Amino acid sequence: MAAALLTLLTVACTPLGPDFREPDPDWLAQWQPALYSQVTVESGAAGIDRWWQRFDDPTLNALIDTARRENPALRIAGLRILESRALQGIATGLQHPQVQQINASAAWARQEYHGGAFERDSEVRSSAASFDIGWELDFWGRFRRGVESADAAYFSSVAAQRDVQVLLASQVANLYYAYKTTLQRIEIAHHNEALQKRSFEITERLYKSGQDSELDLQQARAQYLATRATIPALEQALVQQRNALCALLGRPPAPLPELQGISSSLPDLAAPELADLPAQLLVLRPDVRTAAWQAAAQSAQIGIAEADLYPSLTLVGTLGWSGNSTELLGDKTLIAGGPGLSWNIFNYGRLRNNVRVQDARLEQALENYRNTVLGAAREIDEAASLIATTGTSQAILDESVSAAERSLEIATRRYREGYSDFQRVLNAQAATFAQTDRATVNRGQHVAAFISFYKALGGGWENTPVESLVPTETRERMQERSNWGDLLDAPLAEPPPPGTTP
Repeated sequence: MAAALLTLLTVACTPLGPDFREPDPDWLAQWQPALYSQVTVESGAAGIDRWWQRFDDPTLNALIDTARRENPALRIAGLRILESRALQGIATGLQHPQVQQINASAAWARQEYHGGAFERDSEVRSSAASFDIGWELDFWGRFRRGVESADAAYFSSVAAQRDVQVLLASQVANLYYAYKTTLQRIEIAHHNEALQKRSFEITERLYKSGQDSELDLQQARAQYLATRATIPALEQALVQQRNALCALLGRPPAPLPELQGISSSLPDLAAPELADLPAQLLVLRPDVRTAAWQAAAQSAQIGIAEADLYPSLTLVGTLGWSGNSTELLGDKTLIAGGPGLSWNIFNYGRLRNNVRVQDARLEQALENYRNTVLGAAREIDEAASLIATTGTSQAILDESVSAAERSLEIATRRYREGYSDFQRVLNAQAATFAQTDRATVNRGQHVAAFISFYKALGGGWENTPVESLVPTETRERMQERSNWGDLLDAPLAEPPPPGTTP
């Protein structure tokens, strides 16, 4: 009997369900992208937390700082951290005794007798109070697993907020440089429009004076109008990029003062230098950490579901008092307590199937983690490849622009000297415009490739103190509406490093 009791207590003290271990993809230890000779890994290299500062653009720095303060999605992510802190409190509170019911009553009665042998009045006052206490012992680890799940969900919310920071920085940078690229394309279009307009005016004068054919006139006119027609579409793209930036900054669509008068020039970027291998940085990506903590939170749910299969032992007690104004009865005090046992035996498979449901959800969470890691590796590889290909293309396109400009210069001179027809000039103008525009677009894509690479590495987040999760006015409104205790002020707990559990 003693051995059986000891075995029961040992089992009861061990929480049911699996202890979570973060998956370790077997390919990750050997995976190392070639990086296409465009990225170097050096000791002492700068970090990637504020990678946009390498672009040396104060306007971009200001836009990202503003987005960190004003972006609605980032505020929502901060509020989810506060929500998860409150859920932690719920899970922790379930481990302690609970007052299940409080009863209180008071009564007053008065009686009067008239017209009989005895004529008298009587008055009785009575009151009573009691409350019941119940404490379910955490025999099977139900509440410990609940705390474990709540802690993992909290760490997941912290990682998710960091992931929003990563996305936000890359989105602002991409839109900013896309805006500058479009500005440059508009400038190129206006330049070519002016050039082709002069050619059209020249051919028009020559045609009217009988020195040129109508064919040259109409060809010059068609090319001039075609170039002019590209400008409204580019201006519309500029408005869309500006409005997208406004949304990230938490502003309504309107001209942005930060973009007034900015240069259309794009930065010349050197190959990124990393302090850590991409494989080491990959597992630290906030979205990878979010997926890992979501799986950890779901793993604990299996233990909670398994605890429902076994009896629960509860210590119950009642403390009561009653009194009245009559001398015969007097006051009475009640103290009672004892154990209570409940066991849902006839559940017709519901509890066992709930365990299976939680187990299947854990496998889904683990597959989501593996898929997130695979997606992160793909993003790193593709971004590094894009840096290489756009860099190579840029060198070729810059040479093609020089060749097109030289061709236009020669064609124009030969036309003026009468050695070639005007079609050569038109062809050279069209080639120059097309190659210059292609070179500008590719240069913008090259900058975007750098941004994608830093995003793929998970760069662009920093620890957010609790007072910065939401704006001050929001905190004050929440405190005025509800009693938040110290949850809006207590420092945030840092998630443990990869490979550990809460």
